[in-house]
Amino acid sequence: MRRLLLASSLISLVCAAPALAQAPVGAAATLPDVPKGQLTDAVRPSAYRLDLTVNPDKDRFSGKVEIDAVLKASSSYVDLHGRDLNITRAVATVGGRTYVGTWRDVDPSGVVRLSFAETLPAGAVTFAFDYDAAFQSSPAGMFRVKVGDDWYSWTQFESIDARAAFPSFDQPGYKQPFTVTLRTKPGQVAVSNAPEVSKTLEDGLEVHRFAPTLPLPTYLVAMMVGPFAVAEGTVPPSPQRATPLPLRIVTTKQNAKQMTFALEGSKGIVRHLEAYFNQAFPYPKLDQITTPILPGAMENAGADLYADPILIMDETASTRQKRDFGMIVSHELAHQWFGDLVTPTWWDDIWLNESFANWMGYRIGGEWRPDLNIGAGALVEGFGAMSTDALLAGRPIHQAITTNAQIDEAFDSITYGKGGHVVAMIAGYMGDTKFRDGVRRYMAAHKYGNATSKDFFAAMAEAAGDPRIIPAMQSFTDQQGVPLVTFSRGKGGAYTATQSRYVRLGTQGPDTRWGVPLCLRRIGATTQSCQLLTDKSAAVKLPGKGAFIPNAGGTGYYRFELPTADWDALIARASALSSGEALALDDSLLASFRAGRASPDQLIASARELAKNKDSYASAAGIDTLQALYGSGMLDEAGKAGYRRLVESLYRPRLAALGFDPRAGAYAKEDPEKSEQRAQIVGRLAVTARDAAVRKQLGQAARDYLAGKSDAIDQSWLGLGLGIVVEEGGLAAAKDLADKALASQDSVFRPASLGVIGGSGKADVAKWILTEFQDKRLRPNERLSLIGGVVRTSETRDIGFAWLKSNFDALMNSGGGIFFASRLPQIVGGFCSVRDADEIAALMRPKLAGKTGALELERTIERVRSCGVLKDARGAEASRAFAKLK
Repeated sequence: MRRLLLASSLISLVCAAPALAQAPVGAAATLPDVPKGQLTDAVRPSAYRLDLTVNPDKDRFSGKVEIDAVLKASSSYVDLHGRDLNITRAVATVGGRTYVGTWRDVDPSGVVRLSFAETLPAGAVTFAFDYDAAFQSSPAGMFRVKVGDDWYSWTQFESIDARAAFPSFDQPGYKQPFTVTLRTKPGQVAVSNAPEVSKTLEDGLEVHRFAPTLPLPTYLVAMMVGPFAVAEGTVPPSPQRATPLPLRIVTTKQNAKQMTFALEGSKGIVRHLEAYFNQAFPYPKLDQITTPILPGAMENAGADLYADPILIMDETASTRQKRDFGMIVSHELAHQWFGDLVTPTWWDDIWLNESFANWMGYRIGGEWRPDLNIGAGALVEGFGAMSTDALLAGRPIHQAITTNAQIDEAFDSITYGKGGHVVAMIAGYMGDTKFRDGVRRYMAAHKYGNATSKDFFAAMAEAAGDPRIIPAMQSFTDQQGVPLVTFSRGKGGAYTATQSRYVRLGTQGPDTRWGVPLCLRRIGATTQSCQLLTDKSAAVKLPGKGAFIPNAGGTGYYRFELPTADWDALIARASALSSGEALALDDSLLASFRAGRASPDQLIASARELAKNKDSYASAAGIDTLQALYGSGMLDEAGKAGYRRLVESLYRPRLAALGFDPRAGAYAKEDPEKSEQRAQIVGRLAVTARDAAVRKQLGQAARDYLAGKSDAIDQSWLGLGLGIVVEEGGLAAAKDLADKALASQDSVFRPASLGVIGGSGKADVAKWILTEFQDKRLRPNERLSLIGGVVRTSETRDIGFAWLKSNFDALMNSGGGIFFASRLPQIVGGFCSVRDADEIAALMRPKLAGKTGALELERTIERVRSCGVLKDARGAEASRAFAKLK
């Protein structure tokens, strides 16, 4: 899964009988304790047969489900999963005898107790259920969306939402085959994990029968129904696969003309992955499916699901959209091996799935299209995760998960960003070949089964031939926090490296020790020196003279602190650094400032030098750091004006040299790095510097586009242009744009338009969104995004927070989709004062206590308070430094 947002709802309370009476929750109180997280091993499923009638035109779907299982010991009850299912029949069959069960919900996360008047004997058992349930309107469970004049339905089950679609033992340690039958309106396309083996007409419904799947956990099952457009092809044979692999792109009808890019791109990515794993694609076919409301992507075995903009494009798409395609598709398809073929035993090891896939996404994406420079972005997320990992409120990558409420909190920047960076660090330290051999060893040992982090570590140690790699890896996965390596000068050019836990100004952290793979090099040198720093301090020595890079390649998951002279020497050479090294410099320098050490002048000097770097990630990093200070409210008006002058002076000459034509496809054949740098420059000049000429060009191009001139503006600047239209036209323009957006199904225009309306920064637009904008065409996820835009935008933040205080309960119960509750506190993360932190705590702590989202709330409170402490201590100093800029 890649960057997704939990629908929380209660399961139905029903007894099993022809006409079922509801069983009260209290009836379960006399039975043994109910598992709040992982089920016991009392029952182990061995096969599922799902027969569902799915008509997305209707509000509900229905199903018949059979589960073959083995009961470990005789029992009068079984614990399993279900949520919001109207069960009309629940029986168990053992040795030809049928036992009628009573279905009771016993936990709001979807834990069910199925009890029987007589004791079930141990051994083989088949459970059978008849039921119906409502479609969800947000991407969790089985959900539906109207696109144009047609309804479509999809499934999204990770992490624990399969239970909202069918009765199940819904946890990753159970892998078994699923035989799926989908009954639909005639003429509909039906998709599941395995190939469709027959299609017949029965009782007026088209019956799609699929081959049994290879062993899968419930969260990887997929069932999609609708009048989809389909593009078919095959992935040619490879050295690992003797026969062509059937491949399809499946999307809603309005996207039918934009499937070729995804079809061809997916072929190449599959072949690169097969070469890395040295294994054929693990499943008999691959469908790449899109939906307009998923906020990311999901690795269903043989049936990946994506947000529309990830797949729907052509060669004229922006560099950024193509990079997203390469990275995210590589990420999801890597999961077909690492996650689907080999699956974690429990959610505490989901980090390994996602961390490895994140690393692979950048690596394989970069191999697929080197010209897009995808691989150079691999460390951006890792350094970004350090800002979260540096907080005292947090968790290690690998943590115990004891309740269902904790599961979705594991899908955060620590898992994706930190985990991916740690994987990159270990791969860099071991060497690419040894690391790849360890991965192959791990995959071969656990094929079509389950594995744990310990299994992975053991495979790595064996491949490396170095048992020290295990404690070194575990020091990063099993401990929270970011190592800070402080270098101090000694005699004869030698340095001493001392490790501690990084903390921000006004914070004191625990004494923590890591096994840090420390790699250093001199600028200009082609070799690096690496050692494993396990003690508190160690001597390090580099031959030669000149600036040295304390994190060669940027792959080390640590921050560094340097003597002033070494900082200045490194900053002066920032334009010559590799992408990863530039990102490491920028992150460590900002961290030093936030800890009360580096000066604002050093940040500014670094931004100037990094802006000259030829890599688009590196050239953006320094100004992004200054923008973070600007956006946090740390600078006074004179400081803000100075920062705007800096942006204008840096980028106006560069844009003049590059040229700027806003028309669609004007730079489609240009080097992607050059196009991306132009996009960054245009954005900074239009939004931050408020350059009149650039804004005039963008605003007019956007107006021409809205008037029907489809090629007037490229998608690279579409959001910028539409934002200017709303800013200059006010509420009337916002309403007009909203109407155009909701009348459109375009996967770029619709979300871009709603995004600029939510983030307009205008008080009257914000109040209209919060109190009046209730158009029936507005999807629930879009409504939530608009609210988020109001609260996140600095000019309307106070208006949004006041609304939030009165509507928080309704927002919590809005069914926002996967991981919504765990992300909700982030909506107020832009505040920056101790007083704001206290207000957020007073509002949200009572609401989220013991629930999904509690951890993210504590992070948000600490982040807001820490920002306030820094602003009080260093805001005036920073403002003076920025105010003097010309």
